[in-house]
Amino acid sequence: MQEVNKLWQQLLEKLELSVSNVSFVMWFKPLKVVDFTENKTLVLSTKSSFAKNQILKNYFDKLKSVAGEIFGEDVEIDVLDPNEEKDYLSKNKPNLSKNDVEPARNVFNPKYTFGNFVVGKCNQTVYAAARAVAENPGKNFNPLFIYGGVGLGKTHLLHAIGNYVRETYPKMKVKYVTCEQFTNDYIESLGSSIKNKTNSEFREKYRNVDVLIVDDIQFISKKTSTQEEFFHTFNDLHQFGKQIIIASDRPPKEIETLEERLRSRFTMGLIQDLQTPDFETRVAILRKKCQLEKYSINDDALNYIAEKIDSNVRELEGMLSKVCFLSNLIGKSSADLNDVKEAFSDKYDEKNEGGSNADQIIQAVCNYFDITKDDITGKKKSKEIVEPRMIAIYMISEMLELPLVTIGKIFGGRDHTTIMHARDKITAEMKTNRKTQTFVNEIKKMLKSG
Repeated sequence: MQEVNKLWQQLLEKLELSVSNVSFVMWFKPLKVVDFTENKTLVLSTKSSFAKNQILKNYFDKLKSVAGEIFGEDVEIDVLDPNEEKDYLSKNKPNLSKNDVEPARNVFNPKYTFGNFVVGKCNQTVYAAARAVAENPGKNFNPLFIYGGVGLGKTHLLHAIGNYVRETYPKMKVKYVTCEQFTNDYIESLGSSIKNKTNSEFREKYRNVDVLIVDDIQFISKKTSTQEEFFHTFNDLHQFGKQIIIASDRPPKEIETLEERLRSRFTMGLIQDLQTPDFETRVAILRKKCQLEKYSINDDALNYIAEKIDSNVRELEGMLSKVCFLSNLIGKSSADLNDVKEAFSDKYDEKNEGGSNADQIIQAVCNYFDITKDDITGKKKSKEIVEPRMIAIYMISEMLELPLVTIGKIFGGRDHTTIMHARDKITAEMKTNRKTQTFVNEIKKMLKSG
């Protein structure tokens, strides 16, 4: 059933556009397909029982909904932890062959190559560095540390390096993992009843490679033992001239959970940032996507998309796919400006709770905290202003899904990394801080009532 893999990748792509980046990386990206049964049950496996519980508790409805769109409304979902997966495989013969499920096990995406990466002023240096590393692993820029905001092309470059090395140096062992996968593998090795053997297997898995690619290092655990293991893994590989590539949404100095000795190791090589693409690069990205997917859309429509979405390549390409899909759905051979405007209208209405816009959200926050709009959008840095400002940024991001650059302009021209920091800080506090939860919920009530 080779078609299952294609459908699974479509499901992941759709989920990636509909949930936060943190949620996707932590819970959905590590999932793998175990089986697709004759009665249309999609059997999935997680990396840990904790991950399974989080998915069932917080994300199962979303997973089921998207699976219904891709696999059919009558599809059922069964989520297994690692032990349950072993039991399942011992009792059942899956309908999928090894080749069927391999792409879900971190095989590099064949679409993510250097040839398909659009190079502009915003990324030409990091592209050149990635290419140099791929051409001579362990010889140039070791480690290579790539950082940048969500959807700017980090994962594309990591996969491009992996694809190039595997094609050019087929005898080299290349391993790609997310930081969350590394952590889970290490925790699993600690909890085994045959601890010494499992620790040995873990180290063999991560240290007996020629190229190690680690994505989303910003999620590294605060636990000393996890960072200790990663530190020794890094040292072993670097000592023997093995290539290390690391990606993050921020530079090493801004990763709060990072121990100083790891931060020092990460800065030994080359640190490169992926910047927001300029207008010309965004148009070129859209044209490349049209070429690869055989989309038909006129220039005015392409330019409109590039003007509206200015900070996220993933979102840019997602909107193009949506426009062309809707256009084909109504029987048009080519999408035009009207199709684009209709798609954007749907997008910004989707999560607009109570019909609120950015100005109304800001005014509600100002009223709640008894401050002025000039205070909240200005440069004041007192706690009485900073906290409401971050809450306003979080609420606009959550309720309206505006691009980070657009939100930055609303708040006095702040850059997208500042906006991202504020959003992520309040997002984290909403999980544990009752005071912050109360602030946000009461402001939402104000918006709905008034």
